Amino acid sequence: MSFPLSMRDPKSHASAATPPASRSRYRPSAEKGTISIQFVRAVVEAVKTRGLEADSLLRAAGISPELLDVPRARVSPAHYSALWRLVIERLDDEFFGQDSRRMKAGSFALMVRSVVHCTTLRAALDRASRFMSVFLDDLSVAVDERDGEAHLVLRSRPGSGPTRVFAHETLLVMTYGLACWLVGRRINVIAASFAYPAPTHAGEYPALFSATLRFGEPTTCLIMDAAVLDLPVVQSERSAKDFLRIAPENILLRYKNTQSLSARIRRRLRQALPNDLPELETMAREIGTAPATLRRRLKAEGESYQAIKDEVRRDLAITYLSTTDKSIRDIALELGFLEPSAFHRAFRKWAHTSPGAYRRADSTQPGAGRRRT
Repeated sequence: MSFPLSMRDPKSHASAATPPASRSRYRPSAEKGTISIQFVRAVVEAVKTRGLEADSLLRAAGISPELLDVPRARVSPAHYSALWRLVIERLDDEFFGQDSRRMKAGSFALMVRSVVHCTTLRAALDRASRFMSVFLDDLSVAVDERDGEAHLVLRSRPGSGPTRVFAHETLLVMTYGLACWLVGRRINVIAASFAYPAPTHAGEYPALFSATLRFGEPTTCLIMDAAVLDLPVVQSERSAKDFLRIAPENILLRYKNTQSLSARIRRRLRQALPNDLPELETMAREIGTAPATLRRRLKAEGESYQAIKDEVRRDLAITYLSTTDKSIRDIALELGFLEPSAFHRAFRKWAHTSPGAYRRADSTQPGAGRRRT
Protein backbone atom coordinates (compact mmCIF):
# COMPACT_ATOMS: atom_id res chain seq x y z
CA MET A 1 0.00 0.00 0.00
CA SER A 2 2.06 2.82 -1.16
CA PHE A 3 0.01 5.87 -0.32
CA PRO A 4 1.59 9.29 0.32
CA LEU A 5 -1.57 11.03 1.43
CA SER A 6 -0.15 12.85 4.41
CA MET A 7 0.07 15.94 2.30
CA ARG A 8 0.85 18.90 4.48
CA ASP A 9 -2.06 21.26 4.99
CA PRO A 10 -0.71 24.66 3.91
CA LYS A 11 -2.92 26.33 6.54
CA SER A 12 -1.41 24.33 9.38
CA HIS A 13 1.69 25.54 11.24
CA ALA A 14 2.37 22.12 12.78
CA SER A 15 4.63 19.70 11.00
CA ALA A 16 2.79 16.80 9.43
CA ALA A 17 5.87 14.67 9.76
CA THR A 18 5.82 14.09 13.50
CA PRO A 19 6.19 10.35 14.09
CA PRO A 20 5.16 8.42 17.18
CA ALA A 21 7.18 9.72 20.13
CA SER A 22 9.08 6.47 20.66
CA ARG A 23 8.56 2.78 20.24
CA SER A 24 8.79 2.16 23.95
CA ARG A 25 5.83 4.43 24.60
CA TYR A 26 3.83 3.80 21.42
CA ARG A 27 1.33 0.95 21.50
CA PRO A 28 -0.38 0.40 18.13
CA SER A 29 -3.69 -1.39 18.31
CA ALA A 30 -3.66 -4.93 16.97
CA GLU A 31 -7.22 -4.29 15.83
CA LYS A 32 -5.82 -2.11 13.08
CA GLY A 33 -3.77 -4.89 11.58
CA THR A 34 -0.33 -4.46 10.04
CA ILE A 35 1.22 -3.44 6.73
CA SER A 36 3.54 -5.53 4.56
CA ILE A 37 7.23 -4.60 4.61
CA GLN A 38 7.02 -4.58 0.80
CA PHE A 39 5.32 -1.20 0.97
CA VAL A 40 8.09 0.12 3.22
CA ARG A 41 10.65 -1.15 0.71
CA ALA A 42 8.86 0.77 -2.06
CA VAL A 43 9.22 4.02 -0.11
CA VAL A 44 12.87 3.23 0.66
CA GLU A 45 13.64 2.59 -3.01
CA ALA A 46 12.07 5.92 -3.94
CA VAL A 47 14.23 7.67 -1.34
CA LYS A 48 17.40 5.98 -2.54
CA THR A 49 16.60 6.82 -6.15
CA ARG A 50 16.65 10.46 -5.13
CA GLY A 51 20.08 10.01 -3.58
CA LEU A 52 18.95 10.23 0.05
CA GLU A 53 19.96 8.05 3.00
CA ALA A 54 16.99 5.97 4.16
CA ASP A 55 18.00 4.40 7.48
CA SER A 56 17.71 7.60 9.51
CA LEU A 57 14.23 8.25 8.09
CA LEU A 58 13.14 4.72 8.95
CA ARG A 59 14.38 5.05 12.53
CA ALA A 60 12.75 8.45 12.93
CA ALA A 61 9.46 6.89 11.84
CA GLY A 62 9.84 4.06 14.38
CA ILE A 63 10.80 1.37 11.84
CA SER A 64 13.99 -0.63 12.27
CA PRO A 65 16.02 -0.75 9.01
CA GLU A 66 16.88 -4.37 9.83
CA LEU A 67 13.25 -5.33 9.19
CA LEU A 68 13.86 -4.74 5.48
CA ASP A 69 15.86 -7.97 5.51
CA VAL A 70 13.00 -9.97 7.04
CA PRO A 71 11.07 -11.28 3.99
CA ARG A 72 7.59 -11.12 5.49
CA ALA A 73 7.98 -8.47 8.16
CA ARG A 74 5.10 -6.09 8.83
CA VAL A 75 4.78 -2.67 10.47
CA SER A 76 2.02 -0.70 12.14
CA PRO A 77 -0.05 1.75 10.06
CA ALA A 78 1.02 4.63 12.33
CA HIS A 79 4.73 3.98 11.78
CA TYR A 80 4.19 3.58 8.03
CA SER A 81 2.26 6.85 7.89
CA ALA A 82 5.02 8.58 9.86
CA LEU A 83 7.57 7.37 7.31
CA TRP A 84 5.54 8.83 4.45
CA ARG A 85 5.21 12.18 6.13
CA LEU A 86 8.95 12.35 6.82
CA VAL A 87 9.87 11.37 3.26
CA ILE A 88 7.42 13.84 1.73
CA GLU A 89 8.86 16.58 3.90
CA ARG A 90 12.43 15.66 2.92
CA LEU A 91 11.72 15.36 -0.82
CA ASP A 92 9.08 18.07 -1.05
CA ASP A 93 7.33 15.64 -3.37
CA GLU A 94 4.03 13.98 -2.50
CA PHE A 95 4.54 11.47 -5.30
CA PHE A 96 7.99 10.29 -4.16
CA GLY A 97 9.75 11.07 -7.42
CA GLN A 98 7.51 8.64 -9.31
CA ASP A 99 6.63 11.21 -11.99
CA SER A 100 8.62 13.51 -14.26
CA ARG A 101 7.00 16.44 -12.44
CA ARG A 102 7.46 16.96 -8.71
CA MET A 103 4.16 17.08 -6.80
CA LYS A 104 5.09 19.72 -4.25
CA ALA A 105 4.04 19.35 -0.62
CA GLY A 106 0.63 20.92 -0.11
CA SER A 107 -0.70 19.95 -3.55
CA PHE A 108 -3.01 17.26 -2.22
CA ALA A 109 -4.34 19.55 0.51
CA LEU A 110 -5.07 22.23 -2.10
CA MET A 111 -7.02 19.71 -4.18
CA VAL A 112 -8.99 18.43 -1.17
CA ARG A 113 -10.00 21.95 -0.15
CA SER A 114 -11.31 22.52 -3.66
CA VAL A 115 -13.27 19.31 -4.26
CA VAL A 116 -15.23 19.55 -0.97
CA HIS A 117 -17.20 22.37 -2.58
CA CYS A 118 -18.57 20.06 -5.30
CA THR A 119 -22.12 18.80 -4.84
CA THR A 120 -21.71 15.24 -6.20
CA LEU A 121 -18.95 12.67 -6.37
CA ARG A 122 -19.04 12.87 -10.18
CA ALA A 123 -18.20 16.58 -10.10
CA ALA A 124 -15.59 16.08 -7.38
CA LEU A 125 -13.75 13.34 -9.27
CA ASP A 126 -13.84 15.39 -12.45
CA ARG A 127 -12.25 18.31 -10.60
CA ALA A 128 -9.72 16.04 -8.90
CA SER A 129 -8.68 14.56 -12.26
CA ARG A 130 -8.05 18.06 -13.59
CA PHE A 131 -5.92 18.87 -10.56
CA MET A 132 -3.90 15.69 -11.12
CA SER A 133 -3.29 16.63 -14.75
CA VAL A 134 -1.64 19.80 -13.44
CA PHE A 135 0.34 18.07 -10.69
CA LEU A 136 1.60 15.10 -12.74
CA ASP A 137 2.92 14.54 -16.26
CA ASP A 138 3.30 10.78 -16.63
CA LEU A 139 0.06 9.52 -15.06
CA SER A 140 -3.52 10.72 -15.26
CA VAL A 141 -6.77 9.60 -13.67
CA ALA A 142 -10.25 9.73 -15.20
CA VAL A 143 -13.74 8.32 -14.69
CA ASP A 144 -15.39 6.56 -17.63
CA GLU A 145 -19.10 5.63 -17.46
CA ARG A 146 -20.23 2.64 -19.47
CA ASP A 147 -23.05 0.10 -19.20
CA GLY A 148 -24.08 1.22 -15.71
CA GLU A 149 -20.53 1.08 -14.39
CA ALA A 150 -18.07 3.75 -13.36
CA HIS A 151 -14.46 2.96 -14.28
CA LEU A 152 -11.82 4.83 -12.31
CA VAL A 153 -8.96 4.54 -14.80
CA LEU A 154 -5.25 5.37 -14.59
CA ARG A 155 -3.52 6.14 -17.88
CA SER A 156 0.19 6.45 -18.57
CA ARG A 157 1.54 9.06 -20.97
CA PRO A 158 2.98 7.44 -24.12
CA GLY A 159 6.73 7.28 -23.86
CA SER A 160 6.75 7.72 -20.08
CA GLY A 161 8.60 4.43 -19.57
CA PRO A 162 7.68 1.11 -17.95
CA THR A 163 4.76 0.84 -15.54
CA ARG A 164 5.76 1.70 -11.98
CA VAL A 165 3.78 -0.40 -9.51
CA PHE A 166 4.45 2.04 -6.67
CA ALA A 167 3.15 4.97 -8.71
CA HIS A 168 -0.01 3.13 -9.75
CA GLU A 169 -0.72 1.97 -6.19
CA THR A 170 -0.17 5.47 -4.85
CA LEU A 171 -2.39 7.32 -7.30
CA LEU A 172 -5.13 4.68 -7.23
CA VAL A 173 -5.44 4.59 -3.45
CA MET A 174 -5.09 8.36 -3.25
CA THR A 175 -8.04 8.87 -5.59
CA TYR A 176 -10.18 6.01 -4.28
CA GLY A 177 -9.58 6.98 -0.64
CA LEU A 178 -10.50 10.57 -1.41
CA ALA A 179 -13.72 9.43 -3.13
CA CYS A 180 -14.73 7.30 -0.13
CA TRP A 181 -14.06 10.14 2.29
CA LEU A 182 -16.01 12.66 0.19
CA VAL A 183 -19.20 10.57 0.37
CA GLY A 184 -18.57 9.38 3.94
CA ARG A 185 -18.54 5.63 3.25
CA ARG A 186 -16.59 2.85 1.61
CA ILE A 187 -17.47 2.59 -2.07
CA ASN A 188 -17.86 -1.01 -3.19
CA VAL A 189 -15.40 -2.00 -5.90
CA ILE A 190 -16.88 -4.66 -8.19
CA ALA A 191 -13.51 -5.57 -9.72
CA ALA A 192 -10.01 -4.16 -10.07
CA SER A 193 -7.51 -4.56 -12.90
CA PHE A 194 -3.83 -3.63 -12.96
CA ALA A 195 -1.46 -2.84 -15.81
CA TYR A 196 1.31 -4.96 -14.32
CA PRO A 197 1.88 -8.58 -13.20
CA ALA A 198 0.78 -9.57 -9.71
CA PRO A 199 3.36 -8.16 -7.24
CA THR A 200 4.70 -10.17 -4.31
CA HIS A 201 2.34 -8.29 -1.99
CA ALA A 202 -0.78 -8.90 -4.10
CA GLY A 203 -2.29 -10.63 -1.08
CA GLU A 204 -2.84 -7.16 0.40
CA TYR A 205 -5.00 -6.03 -2.52
CA PRO A 206 -8.38 -7.67 -1.68
CA ALA A 207 -8.73 -5.64 1.54
CA LEU A 208 -7.75 -2.46 -0.29
CA PHE A 209 -9.69 -2.84 -3.50
CA SER A 210 -11.76 -5.92 -4.37
CA ALA A 211 -11.82 -9.69 -4.10
CA THR A 212 -11.96 -9.78 -7.90
CA LEU A 213 -8.50 -8.87 -9.18
CA ARG A 214 -6.99 -9.07 -12.65
CA PHE A 215 -3.30 -8.45 -13.37
CA GLY A 216 -1.45 -7.90 -16.63
CA GLU A 217 -4.36 -5.87 -18.05
CA PRO A 218 -4.07 -2.94 -20.52
CA THR A 219 -4.96 -0.38 -17.83
CA THR A 220 -5.17 -0.01 -14.08
CA CYS A 221 -8.83 0.46 -13.20
CA LEU A 222 -11.39 0.17 -10.40
CA ILE A 223 -14.92 -0.77 -11.51
CA MET A 224 -17.85 0.51 -9.44
CA ASP A 225 -21.59 0.93 -9.83
CA ALA A 226 -22.19 4.14 -11.78
CA ALA A 227 -24.86 5.14 -9.25
CA VAL A 228 -22.14 6.09 -6.75
CA LEU A 229 -21.24 9.06 -8.94
CA ASP A 230 -24.53 10.70 -7.97
CA LEU A 231 -23.83 10.42 -4.23
CA PRO A 232 -23.64 13.81 -2.52
CA VAL A 233 -20.37 15.16 -1.17
CA VAL A 234 -20.85 15.31 2.61
CA GLN A 235 -17.53 16.90 3.61
CA SER A 236 -16.59 20.52 4.17
CA GLU A 237 -13.53 22.74 4.66
CA ARG A 238 -13.82 22.09 8.37
CA SER A 239 -13.80 18.29 8.06
CA ALA A 240 -11.03 18.53 5.47
CA LYS A 241 -8.69 19.89 8.13
CA ASP A 242 -9.02 16.75 10.26
CA PHE A 243 -8.83 14.53 7.19
CA LEU A 244 -5.52 16.04 6.12
CA ARG A 245 -4.11 16.03 9.64
CA ILE A 246 -4.19 12.26 10.05
CA ALA A 247 -3.77 11.04 6.47
CA PRO A 248 -2.66 8.58 5.20
CA GLU A 249 -3.37 6.33 8.20
CA ASN A 250 -7.07 7.15 8.07
CA ILE A 251 -7.21 6.20 4.38
CA LEU A 252 -5.29 2.96 4.86
CA LEU A 253 -7.60 1.78 7.63
CA ARG A 254 -10.94 3.50 7.40
CA TYR A 255 -11.87 2.46 3.90
CA LYS A 256 -10.86 -1.16 4.02
CA ASN A 257 -13.74 -3.52 3.36
CA THR A 258 -14.99 -3.92 6.93
CA GLN A 259 -18.41 -5.32 5.99
CA SER A 260 -17.22 -8.41 4.15
CA LEU A 261 -17.66 -11.84 5.69
CA SER A 262 -13.89 -12.22 6.08
CA ALA A 263 -13.64 -8.88 7.93
CA ARG A 264 -16.44 -9.90 10.30
CA ILE A 265 -14.69 -13.20 11.00
CA ARG A 266 -11.39 -11.41 11.69
CA ARG A 267 -13.10 -9.24 14.30
CA ARG A 268 -14.70 -12.29 15.90
CA LEU A 269 -11.37 -14.15 16.05
CA ARG A 270 -9.59 -11.18 17.65
CA GLN A 271 -12.27 -11.14 20.33
CA ALA A 272 -11.79 -14.88 20.92
CA LEU A 273 -8.11 -14.57 21.83
CA PRO A 274 -6.37 -15.51 24.11
CA ASN A 275 -8.66 -18.56 24.18
CA ASP A 276 -8.47 -21.19 21.48
CA LEU A 277 -9.73 -19.93 18.13
CA PRO A 278 -12.93 -21.67 17.02
CA GLU A 279 -12.85 -24.24 14.25
CA LEU A 280 -14.65 -23.53 11.00
CA GLU A 281 -17.70 -25.60 12.00
CA THR A 282 -18.07 -23.61 15.24
CA MET A 283 -17.71 -20.31 13.42
CA ALA A 284 -20.31 -21.39 10.86
CA ARG A 285 -22.80 -22.12 13.65
CA GLU A 286 -22.10 -18.74 15.27
CA ILE A 287 -22.91 -16.83 12.09
CA GLY A 288 -25.86 -19.08 11.23
CA THR A 289 -24.69 -20.87 8.12
CA ALA A 290 -23.45 -24.28 7.01
CA PRO A 291 -19.68 -24.98 6.95
CA ALA A 292 -19.77 -25.62 3.20
CA THR A 293 -21.55 -22.30 2.64
CA LEU A 294 -19.00 -20.48 4.79
CA ARG A 295 -16.14 -21.99 2.77
CA ARG A 296 -17.83 -21.04 -0.50
CA ARG A 297 -18.53 -17.45 0.56
CA LEU A 298 -14.97 -16.97 1.81
CA LYS A 299 -13.59 -18.43 -1.42
CA ALA A 300 -15.68 -15.90 -3.35
CA GLU A 301 -13.86 -13.18 -1.39
CA GLY A 302 -10.49 -14.77 -2.17
CA GLU A 303 -10.09 -15.99 1.43
CA SER A 304 -9.97 -19.18 3.46
CA TYR A 305 -10.81 -19.67 7.12
CA GLN A 306 -7.38 -21.04 8.00
CA ALA A 307 -5.62 -18.13 6.27
CA ILE A 308 -7.73 -15.64 8.23
CA LYS A 309 -6.84 -17.38 11.52
CA ASP A 310 -3.17 -17.27 10.59
CA GLU A 311 -3.33 -13.55 9.72
CA VAL A 312 -5.02 -12.64 12.99
CA ARG A 313 -2.40 -14.50 15.01
CA ARG A 314 0.42 -13.12 12.85
CA ASP A 315 -0.62 -9.47 13.30
CA LEU A 316 -1.04 -9.87 17.05
CA ALA A 317 2.29 -11.71 17.33
CA ILE A 318 4.11 -8.92 15.49
CA THR A 319 2.39 -6.30 17.65
CA TYR A 320 3.45 -8.06 20.86
CA LEU A 321 7.02 -8.68 19.67
CA SER A 322 7.44 -5.10 18.49
CA THR A 323 5.76 -3.13 21.25
CA THR A 324 5.79 -5.14 24.49
CA ASP A 325 8.25 -6.90 26.80
CA LYS A 326 6.15 -10.06 26.93
CA SER A 327 8.25 -13.22 26.75
CA ILE A 328 7.91 -15.33 23.63
CA ARG A 329 6.41 -18.09 25.75
CA ASP A 330 3.73 -15.72 27.09
CA ILE A 331 2.98 -14.47 23.58
CA ALA A 332 2.59 -18.04 22.36
CA LEU A 333 0.10 -18.83 25.13
CA GLU A 334 -1.81 -15.60 24.59
CA LEU A 335 -2.22 -16.46 20.92
CA GLY A 336 -3.66 -19.86 21.78
CA PHE A 337 -0.61 -22.05 21.13
CA LEU A 338 -0.26 -24.90 23.61
CA GLU A 339 3.52 -25.03 23.24
CA PRO A 340 6.09 -22.31 22.34
CA SER A 341 7.54 -24.71 19.76
CA ALA A 342 4.25 -24.63 17.83
CA PHE A 343 4.33 -20.83 17.88
CA HIS A 344 7.94 -20.86 16.60
CA ARG A 345 6.96 -23.10 13.67
CA ALA A 346 3.95 -20.95 12.80
CA PHE A 347 5.89 -17.69 13.03
CA ARG A 348 8.63 -19.01 10.75
CA LYS A 349 5.93 -19.77 8.20
CA TRP A 350 4.48 -16.25 8.53
CA ALA A 351 7.67 -14.19 8.58
CA HIS A 352 10.39 -16.57 7.35
CA THR A 353 12.31 -16.00 10.58
CA SER A 354 12.03 -16.93 14.25
CA PRO A 355 10.16 -14.78 16.82
CA GLY A 356 13.42 -14.06 18.64
CA ALA A 357 15.23 -12.98 15.47
CA TYR A 358 12.26 -10.81 14.49
CA ARG A 359 12.28 -9.10 17.88
CA ARG A 360 16.03 -8.46 17.69
CA ALA A 361 15.71 -7.00 14.19
CA ASP A 362 12.86 -4.77 15.35
CA SER A 363 14.56 -3.56 18.55
CA THR A 364 17.69 -1.89 17.22
CA GLN A 365 16.60 1.73 17.37
CA PRO A 366 17.15 3.87 20.47
CA GLY A 367 14.38 3.70 23.06
CA ALA A 368 13.16 0.27 22.07
CA GLY A 369 13.89 -1.08 25.51
CA ARG A 370 15.08 -4.47 26.62
CA ARG A 371 12.82 -7.34 25.64
CA ARG A 372 12.61 -10.83 26.97
CA THR A 373 12.91 -13.85 24.71
